[in-house]
Amino acid sequence: MLAKILSYGLTGIAGYPVTIELDVNAGLPGYDVVGLADTAIKESKSRVRAAIKNSAFDYPINKIVVNLAPADTKKEGSLYDLPIALAILVVEDVITDSSIKDYVVLGELSLNGDVRKLNGIMPMLISAKQMGYNKFIIPKDNAMEASFIDNIEVYPVETLKQAVSFLKGEIEIQPNDCKTFESALKNHDFKHDFAYVKGQASAKRAMEIAAAGGHNILLIGPPGAGKTMLAKCFPSILPDLTFDESLEVTKIHSVAGVLDAKQGIVVERPFRSPHHTATLIALTGGGQKAKPGEISLAHNGVLFLDELPEYNRNTIETLRQPMEDGYITVSRNALTVQYPANFILVASMNPCPCGYYGSATHECKCTASAIHKYLSKISGPLLDRIDLHIEVDSVNYEEISQYKLEEPSSEIKKRVNKAREIQLKRFKNSAIYSNSKMNEKEFKEYCKLDKTCSDLIEFAFKKFNLSARAYTRILKVARTIADLDGKENIEKAHIMEAIQYRLLDKKYMV
Repeated sequence: MLAKILSYGLTGIAGYPVTIELDVNAGLPGYDVVGLADTAIKESKSRVRAAIKNSAFDYPINKIVVNLAPADTKKEGSLYDLPIALAILVVEDVITDSSIKDYVVLGELSLNGDVRKLNGIMPMLISAKQMGYNKFIIPKDNAMEASFIDNIEVYPVETLKQAVSFLKGEIEIQPNDCKTFESALKNHDFKHDFAYVKGQASAKRAMEIAAAGGHNILLIGPPGAGKTMLAKCFPSILPDLTFDESLEVTKIHSVAGVLDAKQGIVVERPFRSPHHTATLIALTGGGQKAKPGEISLAHNGVLFLDELPEYNRNTIETLRQPMEDGYITVSRNALTVQYPANFILVASMNPCPCGYYGSATHECKCTASAIHKYLSKISGPLLDRIDLHIEVDSVNYEEISQYKLEEPSSEIKKRVNKAREIQLKRFKNSAIYSNSKMNEKEFKEYCKLDKTCSDLIEFAFKKFNLSARAYTRILKVARTIADLDGKENIEKAHIMEAIQYRLLDKKYMV
């Protein structure tokens, strides 16, 4: 006898339908899985058998063949346990084929019949919804995550026995209530606030610009100057996530298995800070299952690289393509997966091995060759992709001993949000959220210059030997400064401020 149940698979953050075909025939007892199944799926034999028997159902003592269609697509994971078990119970006449034909079924089984949480539920349900499916049976622990997808019916189950009773009509399970994004938003108290950062007015100003326009920023200065603290305060002034941005982040975190099941959706911009010993795969993604890496987990948020020269050069050089394109392609054997990677890079570094080269308060003891060797770990092309280069010097005693709080992050965030509202309105007909992501068309339209500004940027371009990329990034930063000032057009003062944020590499990197 043959049974068919619809399930779903996942490639990257895109789902695809998988039909579970199960055939039970007379013959020697056996259990074969075909359809490019990985080890976790082949091991489902033991989990499914134990779950069925421990749920007080009969397990067929016959030849069982499970086909996962399409047969030419690699399947992996334990998410097919529940649909396979239900297919066996269809063959055993415990439930009818008609009772389950309208559902997409997903779930891992434990030996006692409990249905366990899965990774990647949200992207699979969104993909299934786009293909016209709207009824789902999933693990109860994934219910919160699924509740933010509208116009679908989700029936969460805790056990195999509960799923069978529901399909037989013996019990009623209410479909998940759909929750709004606004209901998930809360007033978050950040651990770090700019109110407690003494001095560093120019660095704070630069970070405000970076947050307002989504620009990458590099902090250069001696040890103890406050670079790390500034970076940790940065998320407190970032604009709130939009619902579309939140869905993108949630899908990635769901696939990676780092999503908070109780929250169900990501409401804060991610802040990822991998250690400098992080491997290439940890940063970019990959591995046997081509999982997302740190740069994708930082999508629509912040990637903080503390002590940038200490990272392996080959590792950080891989940032160049995603910083430019906003995504990264991970290729493993016959599998190629594309993950979003639209992040703000916040990096910090010392200017030399001892840390005091160029300091106004300490003497540098490094040789010229040692300084050159240290700074040469950061390539020119990578620096060229960082919009703002900021010098952070030590704070003096008078500044640090003041008990009066500085301007709080909440006030800075108001200005950032206002500037972002201007940008969202400006780019409302595109998939762009900030000035830093403008393409050639938007750049030409929104970064127009008058004669005075044009002459100024031409002078800077020739005097400092700027690259074409540096030219466009200076004007994008100037556009953000103009937005913070509430100006419709870029003015001379905006150009001058933007230029000064590109000159530190000339001081340190030459």
